[in-house]
Amino acid sequence: MSITFDDFNLQPDLLEGIRSMGYKQATPIQAQAIPHILESKDLIACAQTGTGKTAAFLVPTLSKITEAKYDFTSTLVLVPTRELAKQIDDQVEGLSYFTGATSIAIYGGNNAQNWDQQKKALTSGADIIVATPGRLIAHMQMGYVKLDQLKYLILDEADKMLDMGFMDDLMKIISQLPKERQTLMFSATMPPKIRTFAKQILQTPEEISLSISKPAANIDQQIYLVYDNQKLRVLQHILKDAQIQTMILFTSRKNAVNDIVRSLQKMGFDAEGISSDRTQDEREATLQRFRNKQLQVLVATDVMSRGIDVDNISHVVNFDVPQDAEDYVHRIGRTARAGTKGMAITFVNEQDQERLVKIEKLIERELPKLPLPEGLGEGPAFDPIGNSKRNSRGRGGAPAGRGGRPEGGRPEGRRREGSGGGTRDNNRRREGKPRPEKAAGAPTEGAPATPRPPRVEGQPQAPRAEGEQIKRKKKRRKKPAAQKTGEGGQPAQTASTTSSAE
Repeated sequence: MSITFDDFNLQPDLLEGIRSMGYKQATPIQAQAIPHILESKDLIACAQTGTGKTAAFLVPTLSKITEAKYDFTSTLVLVPTRELAKQIDDQVEGLSYFTGATSIAIYGGNNAQNWDQQKKALTSGADIIVATPGRLIAHMQMGYVKLDQLKYLILDEADKMLDMGFMDDLMKIISQLPKERQTLMFSATMPPKIRTFAKQILQTPEEISLSISKPAANIDQQIYLVYDNQKLRVLQHILKDAQIQTMILFTSRKNAVNDIVRSLQKMGFDAEGISSDRTQDEREATLQRFRNKQLQVLVATDVMSRGIDVDNISHVVNFDVPQDAEDYVHRIGRTARAGTKGMAITFVNEQDQERLVKIEKLIERELPKLPLPEGLGEGPAFDPIGNSKRNSRGRGGAPAGRGGRPEGGRPEGRRREGSGGGTRDNNRRREGKPRPEKAAGAPTEGAPATPRPPRVEGQPQAPRAEGEQIKRKKKRRKKPAAQKTGEGGQPAQTASTTSSAE
C-alpha cells in the first residue's frame, strides 16, 4: 500500500508547498522516517543517495517549525560539502514557499560580500541553518551565532563528514548546543564509526536501515583492468564511438581533474571539472550548465559527488574504484533511471582489485573483465589476493618505489649540498672532535664530492669502500693522541694526511 504525504497530518501550508513541487507518494525512507520525527524521537537512518532522504527530514521538521512559529533559529543541518548545503537550502525554499519559514546556507569559498550576507542572516535568526562544519565554526568564533535555543539538529551524509575528517569540528559544534534537542542522523552507509558516533550524540534513537539496492539490470557494467598510465588512453578508445548524452566521471584525486578534462576536450567532448580548488561561483555555474545539458561530461571528485543531482545520465565512469563498495552502487545508480539504459565503466588497477571483489560480493554478481582495446598493451592480471600481499610487503619500502627515487636519495642530496662547509669539519678534526654524524653505520658519507654509484654496478667495490671508511674513522679517533705527541711541527703533517684521506 502506497503512502502519500496527506497521510502524515502535516501543516496545511506545508502540504501546499509539497504539492507544488510535485511530491505525491512517499518513498520508503520518507514513509518510515517522517512519523518518528513528528513524534520528536531521535533517529539514525541509513539510506543510499537518491532515495528521498532530504525530504524525509525536511518535511516533518518544517511542519513542526511552521506550527510552533519560533522567533529564533530552531534547526541546524550539517552537511559535508557546499554543493549539498546549497541543494538542501534550495529544497527548503521550495517546500516552505507558503509557510514563510526562512533558511540560510553557510559554506566557505566565498568572497567578503557573501560572508557579510551570511553574518546578517545568522544575526537576524533564520529558522534553518544549513552549514558545512568548518565555515559554521568560523562564524561561531566571532560570537554572533546564537544556537542556545536550538530544537533540531540534523546531520546529513554523516559517513562522508567523518571520512573528510570533520569529527572534531562536529563535536565542537555539538558541545555548544542545548542538550535537550531532537537529533537526526542520516547516512548512506553504516560503518562501525558511525554507530559509535551516534551513541555519543543520540538519545535512545529509532533506527531505520534500508538495504542497499542492487544496480539496475539495465546498467551495462564494464570493468577494465589497467595500469594507471593506461587509463586516459583506454577512456579515449572506449568513448570514441560511444553515444554520450551526459556523463559523470568520478576520480578520487582532485589533482587529476584538469588532466582528465583536457583529454576529454581533445576527444571532442564539452567537458568541465568540479573540485574544491575552484571557487563556489565557478562550481555552481558548472553544475548549472551540466543540468541544462550544455555540458556533455562532468568530472568530479568523490568529495564533490555529494550534492550532484542530475537526471538522464547516460554514462558513469569510475576513473578510480571508490573506497566503499556502497559508493559504487550510489555512483552508477545515477544512470539508467526511469527504465532507461545506461553504461558504467570502471578502471581497476592492481591496488584496487581487492575493492572490486568487495563490490562484487555486495551486488552478488561477478562483473566481466573486458580486454583492453587493441594496441594499448596488456593490463595487470586479475589477482586480488596476490596483489594485496605484494602491496602489503611494499608498504614498508614505499619511499624506495615512489617516483623511481631510491630510498635515501633525498637525504644524500642534502649532504652533498652541504659538503661545501668543510671548514667547520676541518676545525672540528683539528680540535680532535669526531664528527657525530660519521657513525659506524653511515656508509653514505664516504665521498661528498661525487655521488655514490648505483648499488648494482658497485657491488664488487662496496666492501672495500666500506672497509676504507672504517679505517678512516679509526684514524680520526686516534688523532687527539697523535696531536699531543707531535706538537711543534706534527700538526701540519697530520692535517695533510687527513685532507688526503678525505
